[in-house]
Amino acid sequence: MITDPTLTRIGQGVELHHHKGRRDAARELFAQIWDDIGGEKGEPLHVCVLAHSMADVQDDVREELMWDLRALAAADLVTDEQAAQAGVAISVAGLYPSLHLNLSDCYRKLGDLDLARTHLQQARDTIGALGDDEYGQLIKGGLQRLAEQLDEAT
Repeated sequence: MITDPTLTRIGQGVELHHHKGRRDAARELFAQIWDDIGGEKGEPLHVCVLAHSMADVQDDVREELMWDLRALAAADLVTDEQAAQAGVAISVAGLYPSLHLNLSDCYRKLGDLDLARTHLQQARDTIGALGDDEYGQLIKGGLQRLAEQLDEAT
């Protein structure tokens, strides 16, 4: 269970976006949290989760890519101990499949199929960190759909 107040606020933004369809409200909340944590200078776990969530509410794929790259860079600084202290149920390694999936999709949308395939492979290489639960199945399904889209783009 998430015990970190900042992650709880980020979760509220995710709820606004995914469950209530209030994308603009989620983006505004994420921007406020970004300012509150000090942007990229904030706690790496906060930066990673917030940037990953902020990417999902962007209208421009270049902005989405920028946020996804921030999330990936921050993930490299997060430890399993920090994640566990915040109440995050998965290991840091479990963050990478989703991060690479999102980056792959951004590059696909931008027409850079080589980078899209590189990140798709990195997502596949890290998928073993996820369980066979609902989240793991969601990411695996996303990888399958993206692989099909990349095959069609050849």
